[in-house]
Amino acid sequence: MPQSRTGEGDQKAARGGVLRRLGEWCARHFVVVIIAWLVALVALQVVSREFGGEYSDNFSLPQAQAQKGLDVLKAHDPQAGGYSSQIVMRDDQPLTALSSQMSTTVADLEKLPHVLSAQNPLTAPATPSGQKNVGPLSGDKETAYITVRFNVQPSTLGDDYLNGVDSAVQPLRSAGAEVEYGGPLGELARPSADDRVSELIGFGVAVIVLLVGFGSVIAAVIPLLSALISVVGGLAILGLLAAAFTFATVSPTLATMIGLGVGIDYALFMLTRHRQNLIDGVDPVRAAGQAASTSGHAVLVSGCTVIIALAGLSASGVSFISLLGVAAAVTVVSAVVGALTLVPALLGFIGRHIDRFHVRTPIAETEAGAGDTPQGTWHRYAQRVERRPLSFLSAGVAVVVVLAIPLFSIQLGHIGDGADPTSFTDRRAFDLMSDAFGPGSNGPLTVVIDQTNVPQSQRSALASKAQQSLDKVQGAAVVTPLAPTQDGDILLGTVYSTVSPQNATTTDLTNRLVDDTLPDVVQGTDAKGYVTGTTATQVDFRDIVASQLPVIIAVVVGLAFLIILAVFRGLLVAVKAAVLNVLSIAASYGVVVAVFQWGWGGPALGVHGEVPIESYVPMMMFAIVFGLSMDYEIFLLSRVHEAWLRTGDAKGSVAHALEITARVITCAALIMVSVFAAFLLSDNIVVKMLGLGLAVSVLIDATVVRLLMVPAVMTLLGRHAWWMPRWLDRVLPHIDAEGSKAEARPAS
Repeated sequence: MPQSRTGEGDQKAARGGVLRRLGEWCARHFVVVIIAWLVALVALQVVSREFGGEYSDNFSLPQAQAQKGLDVLKAHDPQAGGYSSQIVMRDDQPLTALSSQMSTTVADLEKLPHVLSAQNPLTAPATPSGQKNVGPLSGDKETAYITVRFNVQPSTLGDDYLNGVDSAVQPLRSAGAEVEYGGPLGELARPSADDRVSELIGFGVAVIVLLVGFGSVIAAVIPLLSALISVVGGLAILGLLAAAFTFATVSPTLATMIGLGVGIDYALFMLTRHRQNLIDGVDPVRAAGQAASTSGHAVLVSGCTVIIALAGLSASGVSFISLLGVAAAVTVVSAVVGALTLVPALLGFIGRHIDRFHVRTPIAETEAGAGDTPQGTWHRYAQRVERRPLSFLSAGVAVVVVLAIPLFSIQLGHIGDGADPTSFTDRRAFDLMSDAFGPGSNGPLTVVIDQTNVPQSQRSALASKAQQSLDKVQGAAVVTPLAPTQDGDILLGTVYSTVSPQNATTTDLTNRLVDDTLPDVVQGTDAKGYVTGTTATQVDFRDIVASQLPVIIAVVVGLAFLIILAVFRGLLVAVKAAVLNVLSIAASYGVVVAVFQWGWGGPALGVHGEVPIESYVPMMMFAIVFGLSMDYEIFLLSRVHEAWLRTGDAKGSVAHALEITARVITCAALIMVSVFAAFLLSDNIVVKMLGLGLAVSVLIDATVVRLLMVPAVMTLLGRHAWWMPRWLDRVLPHIDAEGSKAEARPAS
């Protein structure tokens, strides 16, 4: 068969390769390798549980104006500073009848660790006549909320902290009142994420795909077993890293998604080459070594590409984003190590019995007929592409462009509690607040005017000017009177939006206050104005991330372009890879916007209403998807490059490579899509977004891009695809994706 006939020089050069020797050693000493993996896995689990850290969403933006405003407020009035959260109560009778229980609850809350203050809604000043009531006690006195201020982010305090909060509010609950936790305290009370159902579904679909695609039961089990062991080990390492760094709570879920996807893919590519070697008559140990020296090289290059793409997230300058990239990279590393060591060991253990149990006749990489002439379905398909490349390219571009249309209306923001399931206490608190005080009550904006350097004689005029300007600001439902702190150096007020915190109008209101209203107020004085609070911090985070997204795209695309260029020594090949991958990612963005922001599929996924795209999701998606899409690019181009170096037939090389990779790439993509899509069952909306976005992007990349656009473009480019300026060829390092050190070049 064509794919098994490498040149004699190639075989001699690769025989001494490090990966070949590693693969053969692992296959020959499979008992040692498998036991070593199991011992390491158990040891990592024990050490991680003993010394591992906790995952937390506690992060800061030191240069953001909201953080500066909070720091100023803390310095002048610690009781008014800190992090606030609401405890919301609702009863069918006026809550004034529960005055003693309310006083007891407030007193007990103030005794809890990290609590700066707790406001009794029954003793708070009444809302001025003519002003919309935003609490803390509703007009019918049946709804109220206690504002609790903490000196740390409440969501970072741990589940045990809720025991004290539950005890404090017990008198109110015993009296028949409904009590719900809003804001960060409500996030702390959310049920712990359990992704086992998603993982089982992903594994179940993977088993079916592998059995249908390859027929062999053992061949279906090996990739799943290898990926599972690799991911469990990677998560244990991530837990240990969490003791030193603050990883977001979504980190282990993200790491699991990526680790399972690439782990199964990498093992599958190794296994497919190994089975072909066995069919060609190579003994199992040498077959595993050859698989490691060929597909193993592609796995190594692909894994490095994914890791480099994730490392590009550090260009954001936001530690929260950078550490999400690190978390995903940990399981990618473990997946690569598993594919290069554990998979050859398992293959050595199985020997020639890999197809002993089967549900259909096991098939090789190709469906070639007798002799050297491929006659398989995919080869015939490639020949159709070769005859009409422009038609296939146009069809692919049309699909991608249509799917990308919603991207042009993307709205970045923060997903509020109102989109959560009603089983969450923070969602119920959100609804109670919205019904009684308006949606804006869930995201108050705290205005801080620092007049420390303003003379006493000018402060009264400043306060009057500030109040008048704030009262006229567009998008505000209520503006409370500005009041000085005890030292008189800070003017403090609250602005409530007309809509919910996640609405674009609230974002516009926040930016209007920061960019226009407050600068106009303090102009001509030494005062400084800030807008702080949870909502303002989220807007600052969104703006920072949005401003850094083009940088991330440029860094990731640039690095991937250089890798492809160094591997395949073709300038147009590298340009093609970068452009087509960007197009496929744009299409996946469009689908995410349509489903979540436009609300076309949100309710079916358990999302309440239309929600903005979480600000960091596009950045994460780009790095992850670009890295994963390069996997298929490298595996396909590796085979094209092999054939090109051997035959010099540019168009025939594309057809040959498509035939021997189409089935495995399609199966690998279906598995990865199922793994990602299974996470749509998560209660975390960000996880749903990432799951859908990654699933759609892989599906588009493996079908529209890999089966339509890449073969068409490569056919149109012909031998020009492999052109490389001599000076650039000398400068770039040589990276061998196929594991061949051949110096042969096609005849002119």
